Amino acid sequence: MFHCGTLAPWRRYTGPTMVGRQKTLMIRTLLVAATAWCVIVPGPAAPPPPASPQAPDPLAARTRGRSDAPVTVYEMSDFQCPYCREFALGTLPLLEREYVQAGKVRFVYINLPLSSVHKNAATAAEVAVCAARQERFWPMHDLLFRHQSQWSALGSPRAYLRALGDSAGLDSARVNQCVASGAAAAEVQRDAERARRSGATSTPTFYIEGALLEGAAPITVFRAVLDSIYQSKTATPR
Repeated sequence: MFHCGTLAPWRRYTGPTMVGRQKTLMIRTLLVAATAWCVIVPGPAAPPPPASPQAPDPLAARTRGRSDAPVTVYEMSDFQCPYCREFALGTLPLLEREYVQAGKVRFVYINLPLSSVHKNAATAAEVAVCAARQERFWPMHDLLFRHQSQWSALGSPRAYLRALGDSAGLDSARVNQCVASGAAAAEVQRDAERARRSGATSTPTFYIEGALLEGAAPITVFRAVLDSIYQSKTATPR
């Protein structure tokens, strides 16, 4: 597994638009941009279905937007990945305002720590999962990315991450118990397996209605993709 780089340029998407009854994202070429690279290809498998009605949905606290939004975006991300940070702090707030708050998109965060290159990523993901259990995932998400350069360089980041948890309003005793129990590590592992089944091999990768978008794409790319899918899914049948 690897994380996104800047070696390969994007190429322009000239494939079919999402109109009429076309329900799947079919992209035959790639997108152009300057800051990172991105590939959109058919995804091999959809993320697993939500938990049964009897069991709580572990993704609920890591979800933004209406449950009945026409389009769902799954982000497979690594808290130590610099391109994930770029997306989280730059592009995600725009998507939140233009698509999530507008009821068009439901956005779900999936942990995919690339531990072979990011030694502290799994630890950060575990703390974020514990924050989700206190309904404080998104404040912790933002703090982890804002302070990425500080905790990612540490030999043992747990004390620093606990301090971030305090800033996010977490109950530190509950976080410590959550991490020590191993439950958070198991949930992160399930996330990573879910991401790999969807075809993700790098971060950030976005699973969007049957296709993968790889890389820290700029807002213009997301607008083109999401607008096209949204129009297709909400079009009145003729």
